[in-house]
Amino acid sequence: MSKIRTIIVDDEPLAQDILETYVSQMSQLELVGKCSNAIEANAMLNAEQIDLMFLDIQMPQLTGVELLKSLSNPPLTVFTTAYSEYAVEGFELDAVDYLLKPISLDRFLKAVNKVEEKLKEKGGGSSEVLPAGEDYFFVKADKKLVKVNFKDILYIEGLKDYVIIKMVEGRVITLQTMKSLEAKLPSSLFRRIHRSYIVNTKKIKAIVGNMVEIIEKGQTKNIPVGKIYRDELLEMINMKKL
Repeated sequence: MSKIRTIIVDDEPLAQDILETYVSQMSQLELVGKCSNAIEANAMLNAEQIDLMFLDIQMPQLTGVELLKSLSNPPLTVFTTAYSEYAVEGFELDAVDYLLKPISLDRFLKAVNKVEEKLKEKGGGSSEVLPAGEDYFFVKADKKLVKVNFKDILYIEGLKDYVIIKMVEGRVITLQTMKSLEAKLPSSLFRRIHRSYIVNTKKIKAIVGNMVEIIEKGQTKNIPVGKIYRDELLEMINMKKL
């Protein structure tokens, strides 16, 4: 499993420091950033691919609960707070765990283990891409196995726990995560350009600003390029790998 991209959201510097220390001791975690309020966190979630968020509940302007409710595609979330009365509401929002301050290292580790199990569940199970030949794969959709040829894929769009595989003719919707599907695709042909999009690089017609143009059914489809993916995409172009 690749490292779990993590952010810490807490308005207390001491709490941030403690969590950062704990994260640094977990080889499976990668700290992407720290945020002092929900507004900063929202901006980071839009700019970066985040797998896990340690989220304080009591913060000025916007609470952690309000932030989580506002997100259409939230990362796995572990609530951190000094107030136990918020535990029920936290779990109603499908939080992976609820850490009561002061947080001990052993309790933090238990939360991380729960996160890993959740990620395995999301990336595994019956919806996994099945092994196949070098130029196609099968996915489970509509209670059947559907054959998808790599060359027919235009792009792949993530939507919560589903992915939509857009093809030259038609589309396939399957229950799995972008991360699990990306791991099965040949990197020589497919490139993640946004937290919600993977494109077939052979289908790219142009790059305009922070958009990639792909022709879909005779029409130009503009797909956004995420900030963290842009430099890598441009580097590939400069090296003539696209």
